Amino acid sequence: MNIFQPIFDQHKVVILDGALATELEQRGADLNNPLWSAKILLQQPELIRAVHYDYFAAGADVAITASYQATFEGLAAHGLTHDQSADLMRRSVHLASEARTQYLTDLRTSDAPYSPLPTPYSALPVPHSLLVAASIGPYGAFLHDGSEYQGNYGLSVTQLMDWHRPRLAVLATSGADLLACETIPSLAEGEALVRLLAEFPQMPAWLSFSCCDGEHLCHGERFTAAVRLANESAQIVAVGINCTAPRYVESLLQQAAGVTQKPLLTYPNRGECWDARTQCWLPGSEVADFAAAAQRWVAASAQLIGGCCRTTPADIAAINKLLRVQ
Repeated sequence: MNIFQPIFDQHKVVILDGALATELEQRGADLNNPLWSAKILLQQPELIRAVHYDYFAAGADVAITASYQATFEGLAAHGLTHDQSADLMRRSVHLASEARTQYLTDLRTSDAPYSPLPTPYSALPVPHSLLVAASIGPYGAFLHDGSEYQGNYGLSVTQLMDWHRPRLAVLATSGADLLACETIPSLAEGEALVRLLAEFPQMPAWLSFSCCDGEHLCHGERFTAAVRLANESAQIVAVGINCTAPRYVESLLQQAAGVTQKPLLTYPNRGECWDARTQCWLPGSEVADFAAAAQRWVAASAQLIGGCCRTTPADIAAINKLLRVQ
């Protein structure tokens, strides 16, 4: 059974959370570091737990962990041993799990569970299980030079498998419900992850690509080829796109619907562009009403919807209100 089926039994759409790193920045965290949000795992783990909680309170069914940029190589460069790095990766899962436990406890013990959002946007109690997805970011995230939006690594599929294997092995046994293989820019890295998942047959995963337009991955391959790749693995329980400009989402979803029966997911960014050289966001085709856009994505066959960079708990609450509470 697909891990999302208990949610699909009650709702048309699974609601994912929104941005973690940019939300941490909004709350005062300094992410100007190659470790990015993984730095906060070391310094302010309670802040990560609070963000996870607030997304659950906003209506998210799934929390994506702060392990996107937590890699053995990156953490070693900051003085951590292999065992310390593995423990930090596990901590990312534990923080999301603790937030889930606290939120569900609050739902059981209070008629008005805590929410950081205005009362009309608070989530209703949910009878289905909330999930924790352990983030598996691309090789380019470790490089911290924006190459996850290009995929020009110069590595073979086998080399990418070897690089991803140690972290995936830790997170596959961390207590997470599934893996979120996300922001994958190229077909080669997608193939590496699909082949690597077979080494951990008990672990479901989703596979989410970053795209540069309405037809192509950031590296240039057709998105439909990436979706067909996902069809090769029964462990992949959803396939789609993330950290992609919202204006491309409908086209990409429509194409994917023609080549797979797997649930489609989308959690785009707000439409701004990240400049790796200056380490800042540049204006783009920002979406003013994320919830209204989510309705269009549902019409284009998306079954899992959330947000990536620059989205907030308020955006997830608005999606929840429009698609469920009304």
